[in-house]
Amino acid sequence: MRTYRELVPTFPDPQTWTLDQVLRHHAAIRPDALALECPEEDFTLTYAEGLASAERVAGGLLDAGAVFGDRVMVMAANSSRFVRTWWATAVAGLVEVPVNTNYEGEFLRHQVTLTTPRFAVVDDVHAQRLAAIAEQIRCIEHLWVIDTGSAAEAIALLRAHGWQADPWDDLQASAPRQLTPPSPRDLGAIFFTSGTTGPSKGVAMPCSQLYFFAQEVVCFTRLTSADVYLTTTPLFHGNAQFMAAYPALLAGGRAVIRSKFSASRWIDHVRDSGVTVTNFVGVMMDFAWKQPPRPDDLDNRLRCVYAAPTASSIVEEFKARYGIEAFVDAFGLTETSAPIITPYGEPRPPGAAGLQAADWFDIRLVDPETDREVPLGEVGELVVRPVAPWTCSLGYYGMPEQTVQAWRNLWFHTGDALRKDADGWFYFVDRYKDALRRRGENISSYEVEQAVLGHPDVLECAVVGVPADVEAGEDEVLAAVIVSGEAGPGGTVDPAGILDWCVGRIPAFAIPRYLRVVEALPKTPSEKVRKAVLREDGIPAGTYDRERGALVGAPEPSPEEQR
Repeated sequence: MRTYRELVPTFPDPQTWTLDQVLRHHAAIRPDALALECPEEDFTLTYAEGLASAERVAGGLLDAGAVFGDRVMVMAANSSRFVRTWWATAVAGLVEVPVNTNYEGEFLRHQVTLTTPRFAVVDDVHAQRLAAIAEQIRCIEHLWVIDTGSAAEAIALLRAHGWQADPWDDLQASAPRQLTPPSPRDLGAIFFTSGTTGPSKGVAMPCSQLYFFAQEVVCFTRLTSADVYLTTTPLFHGNAQFMAAYPALLAGGRAVIRSKFSASRWIDHVRDSGVTVTNFVGVMMDFAWKQPPRPDDLDNRLRCVYAAPTASSIVEEFKARYGIEAFVDAFGLTETSAPIITPYGEPRPPGAAGLQAADWFDIRLVDPETDREVPLGEVGELVVRPVAPWTCSLGYYGMPEQTVQAWRNLWFHTGDALRKDADGWFYFVDRYKDALRRRGENISSYEVEQAVLGHPDVLECAVVGVPADVEAGEDEVLAAVIVSGEAGPGGTVDPAGILDWCVGRIPAFAIPRYLRVVEALPKTPSEKVRKAVLREDGIPAGTYDRERGALVGAPEPSPEEQR
């Protein structure tokens, strides 16, 4: 049975597994090489400049009273100032707490009061949100404001609410200070889960885990100092930080950070910066694929795409269209790093997430009720434990009960349903809470979603179970979709046609009975679909019922119409 054996650390000594060590190493051996590019700002930093900037910003934080281990909240859009704040926390032994820029009210209060940061770096446009809950987040003492056009007004507002507030550029103007470097086991960052089922949890990530996550990406994308890695996802997500920008730094390459993903301009962004590696999350790959082909699509340096998940139905055509050498994937969580990885450039079975990184992780598939391992080929919950110390999280910050529950029986319980074949390949089936059962058959909402997303008119899709109207029917399958045109009679998108398109692509029992066209899917502030809301909505009027061949709430067709 195969496993993944290509994970070899760039820095062999685990005592050097910190971003501080990585920046200092490359600043010493390649000081003039570009480390960072932010095209919208027309801004670049070499490794030497990047380290010097991080030390100055760190000096400003320490001058303000920050001490080793203090949390620093960052609530900002992608920018060079966000990156330099992140690097400053890494060299000063402070703890970065990135917060989703969509948060406000209770969502924002929860994350601030849970992590109790004394200091914060925020975009000016978020000042009003902080002011609205000022009395609840008095743990924050000093804020620095990134100017996006209204910094003076934001600083005045924050000061009016009792805070010390200053321009972010004051940090950059500070003098370097004597710094105490963190050890690999020190807490480096707190990244939050999406909170789809309750309050979001802060994953406490040691410096060593942040390094190791980046190291995994370096290995499975084969990053080198010659590579240019583009990320367009938000820096407050791990996908952008420790699975894109950090790997580029670890390899001694260049990280290109753009403000957001644009499907129509994606290939232009790849071409403009000479990008060799990039990543897709969720439906980004499908969005890029559905753009009209161009005669110059092959005119780029892109060799590798990390797509989580990889849309297997279009991957070969995608590679041919853009001249891409390899698509890679990995399966993991912020809590565990990635215990399942795909080998570079190797054909894999459709839908396979990868092979076990057996040198670094023990993994099992177990019955979620008993924690007993399931037989090979059966679906079970993925549980994980690290082989090497400090390569998984320290637990949920400030939530000891949730930590103990997740790590029961000394295995981390992911809540994800997977299966494993006889060759060692793992396949993601579903989140256990999202799994469906229809008339005796288990259905993966994820697999149905991937099939529906293949339809050219479907932009986004979420699949849930709704109560069946027959005895012992268990669930009926409902797909909520966003489409590219107008749906319904006289429109350009036919709901019946979308479901008919699924015939032959997924088993008949898994084809949704109901199709609901929506303008937007309910999501958390971190852009995860809130399927519980869709389940609570049930089957509203206007939903297409494939079994009846009509919209819910519409009159029954006459016998003549049925004929």
